[in-house]
Amino acid sequence: MRRITGLVVLAAGLCLAVGPANVARPQAPAAAKLVRTDAMVPTRDGASLFTIVFAPKEPAEPLPILMIRTPYGIEGRPERNFRGSLKELADDGYIFVFQDIRGRYKSEGTFVMCRPPRDPDNPKTVDEASDTADTIDWLLKNVKGHNGKVGMLGVSYPGWLTAVAMLDPHPALKAVSPQASPVDMFLGDDFHHNGAFRLSYGFEYVAMMETDKTNFSFKFDRHDSYEWYLKLGGLANVNRRHFHAKLPSWNDFVAHPNYDAFWKRQSLEPRLTKVTVPTLNVGGWYDQEDFRGPQRIYELLERHDREDQNFLVVGPWNHGQWDGRADRLGRVTWGGDTARHYREKIQAPFFARYLKGKGDAPPEARVFQTGANRWETYDRWPPKEAAARRFYLQPGGKLSPAMPLGPEDGADEYVSDPANPVPYRPRPVRPTYPGPEWPVWMVQDQRFTHRRPDVLSYETDPLTEDVVVAGKMTVKLFAATSGTDCDWVARLIDVYPEEYDPDPGMGGYQLLIAGEPVRARFRKSLEAPEAVEPDRVEEYVIDLNWGHHRFHKGHKIMVQLSSTWFPLIDRNPQKYVPNIYQAEDADFQKARQRVFRSVKFPSHVELDTLPAGGTR
Repeated sequence: MRRITGLVVLAAGLCLAVGPANVARPQAPAAAKLVRTDAMVPTRDGASLFTIVFAPKEPAEPLPILMIRTPYGIEGRPERNFRGSLKELADDGYIFVFQDIRGRYKSEGTFVMCRPPRDPDNPKTVDEASDTADTIDWLLKNVKGHNGKVGMLGVSYPGWLTAVAMLDPHPALKAVSPQASPVDMFLGDDFHHNGAFRLSYGFEYVAMMETDKTNFSFKFDRHDSYEWYLKLGGLANVNRRHFHAKLPSWNDFVAHPNYDAFWKRQSLEPRLTKVTVPTLNVGGWYDQEDFRGPQRIYELLERHDREDQNFLVVGPWNHGQWDGRADRLGRVTWGGDTARHYREKIQAPFFARYLKGKGDAPPEARVFQTGANRWETYDRWPPKEAAARRFYLQPGGKLSPAMPLGPEDGADEYVSDPANPVPYRPRPVRPTYPGPEWPVWMVQDQRFTHRRPDVLSYETDPLTEDVVVAGKMTVKLFAATSGTDCDWVARLIDVYPEEYDPDPGMGGYQLLIAGEPVRARFRKSLEAPEAVEPDRVEEYVIDLNWGHHRFHKGHKIMVQLSSTWFPLIDRNPQKYVPNIYQAEDADFQKARQRVFRSVKFPSHVELDTLPAGGTR
């Protein structure tokens, strides 16, 4: 959920009615025509929040206010990014407001990670929505020249802050764009996916956010963090050796290993019951941090969108890449700057429509089709033409639309060894921040794990026509383990032809389209985990979320299966323990894993695809 570059970016606006707590500051050359004013904005419980307002000296008309709230520090960023990620909005003219949230950088109060909603019956309690409302009240009273309308946007944590603000919006809040926002930290965003803990990200992010009031980078004593996390051993060693029970979020992980009231209270999902203001949901197909959140927010709001005010944009981006330049990601190119297209053609018109009354509403869904490298527009998402298509696991590593005909006990197997886990990207695995591999790992060639003895691979013959995914992607496994707990990781991959004329260096490239884990203990319930009966065949459904990708004729569709994906996902001991966060080194054991492929147990991948090869 970390997004710093381009989070607090922009300026323009009118003069403040400056009070004793406000201090005017000179502008950098790039912002010479703007007036910057700093303020400490009071909130209902007495804490004050550091806020910067940028306003043009001589506006031609009353302007809307655009606000970005962030935990990552606003000082210096608006000036530095004035000509960057929000240039198109600056050219249109807004009053821009940037704020450090409570307990971070120059703001007062105590920081709480993803602060849960306040008690509405207690006027003295606060949450991020109340801090937003208090800030809007203050802005409307103290900023001259506004038109009475406020918009919010933000990427990652600022996107979540935007989503929280729209749940019970201030009356002046008229348009929001939650971008790369998490929605549920146990089900599928930063800290867990389907209950499986995202170790390297969770550990490093908590250290960054809670060691100090400003961003902190944990110091690894090894170049390869894969080796560091392996030597860490069981997760009981984290507090014992490093955090010493001083970091609240890690303590919460330990105290709440299952989907209990703590996680449910924090989740936005049960609160997304109406579209309160026009909402532009933005995500990226290759978002390595918050891929599920924007999709899920859109999906849940769409059930209640009676006035056509809920919109979706998904581009070929990693986490927040639309704030910069996005003509490529790693080795994969997109045929043009998709980020600039989004900012000019979608984001700027959206805010102009709902904050200024200019132009038309955006399309329902503007979605980039990877593989074809083009934007598509839909009046609903997933498109109504999409229909499910299955590809079954077959003997010999084959993947085919035909139902498998093998014997009932037909299966492939491997030994999963927690002492030698499958890496999620090529080693050395350098720390998440500053990277540089973290932003691009989802498009790295997957051949580094292909044919490992603990990875099963199934692929189609070269396709005789294009297959276009447009919607849900799901892997259903019938599988057994010799242990009493385990993980199953599924990856959907586009295998390029060996002779690939557009870029010969990518011949045979294995491009990851999506990948997700499931944890066997949660196969029946996320709230009440159960041990697995050894060698019993169980059904596991792995939701790969939505996708929009064209597998071209001549390419192959591949599914890779494993039981580790390290250190992206923590190692499962493969022996049931009540709380994996308290697992000790002695709890880890090898396990024999079997994946079945028969008429009785037809493991398969199911893809929503467009008819006739996806032509529209």
